[in-house]
Amino acid sequence: MRIVIAGGHGQIALRLERLLSAAGHEVAGIIRRPEQGDALRAAGAEPVLLDLESASVEEVAAALRGAGAVVFAAGAGPGSGTGRKDTVDRGAAVLFADAAEQAGVRRFVMISSMGADSAHEGDEVFDVYLRAKGAADDHVRGRSALDWTVLRPGMLTDDAGTGLVRLEASTGRGPVPRDDVAAVLAEMVESTATAGLTLELVSGSVPVSVAVKDVAGN
Repeated sequence: MRIVIAGGHGQIALRLERLLSAAGHEVAGIIRRPEQGDALRAAGAEPVLLDLESASVEEVAAALRGAGAVVFAAGAGPGSGTGRKDTVDRGAAVLFADAAEQAGVRRFVMISSMGADSAHEGDEVFDVYLRAKGAADDHVRGRSALDWTVLRPGMLTDDAGTGLVRLEASTGRGPVPRDDVAAVLAEMVESTATAGLTLELVSGSVPVSVAVKDVAGN
């Protein structure tokens, strides 16, 4: 299956690309800068040069045609200001969802953030970020043509993954290694079992594959 990942040079995205490529999938990652391409190729992914802050829906849809699933893993990053929280964390996600729908891609997995809420109050940059992510989640969940899943990880760490997680509608706050987030995403893109669910993810005691199957069956 062809899988396209927005924000293909991100820390979670590169881990996910390695997992999906190793599983035999055809993986492509959307990037903004040509120099990021080597890292994607090393992870087994095809670099697709496209700026989601300036591209049209038609341009993005063209990059998504033929995909069996897409993942939105892009983000403005911790050093960015409020303007890019809107243009990337909200605007690019909205664009990506609309393009997926136009391209006829049904499976859509969104990496969000714990606490994301379009009605979140506050004027700090992180408050703006949570509102942007919440608005993006709302938009994705409103696209009836998409088999969407919204995944909201807890505090991301670079610790080695354990393969043991807690995946529920509400987990409470906690840390989770990026390795384990990528492993959960890899399970999710291969199946529509979690479609229509917004899920929180932290470290726990349940193997990744079991956690995904269990939450889908509830």
